[in-house]
Amino acid sequence: MLIPRAAVPALQVATLSHTDFDLAKEPVQTFALAVFFRGLHCPLCIKYLKELGLLLPEFEKRGVSVIAISTDNQERATEMANKVSVPDLRFGYGLSLAVAKQWGLYISEGIGKTSTGVEEPKRFAEPGVFLVKPDHTLYYGAVQTMPFARPLFADLLGAIDYSISKNYPARGEYVVAL
Repeated sequence: MLIPRAAVPALQVATLSHTDFDLAKEPVQTFALAVFFRGLHCPLCIKYLKELGLLLPEFEKRGVSVIAISTDNQERATEMANKVSVPDLRFGYGLSLAVAKQWGLYISEGIGKTSTGVEEPKRFAEPGVFLVKPDHTLYYGAVQTMPFARPLFADLLGAIDYSISKNYPARGEYVVAL
């Protein structure tokens, strides 16, 4: 489990049309927003990433660097990026399942074709959304076991505005046994 105010695991992935992403070297002004998605097979991910794409300029105005990441290979990631059709959104691909687990993501086994007729991979990571501070500590994290009921990006923007204006600390850092 990741702990707020503690360092996050290393995160390095290839990207489609940008330089490779390395969180340790990412120039982060306010936050890095890492959006882990299920992959090409997920119709809800397409919708979710389109919503992110619409708000990408708002995140950038707030000094938030954004990347969408999956365990898909380059071919599937390219097809997904084409479906989402947001040229400025960085798509990371090839996330290893081991790194996904380090980030606390749930791993699922493929069960065949989805409603869109795309085969699920043998194994893939379920969704997660993380805000990481410039010092590489966790500020916010949300993980799902299913493709639905994800945090809304518009709500996240409001939370970022609040946290910046109030200098609100990351919460959930208490780890002493109760």
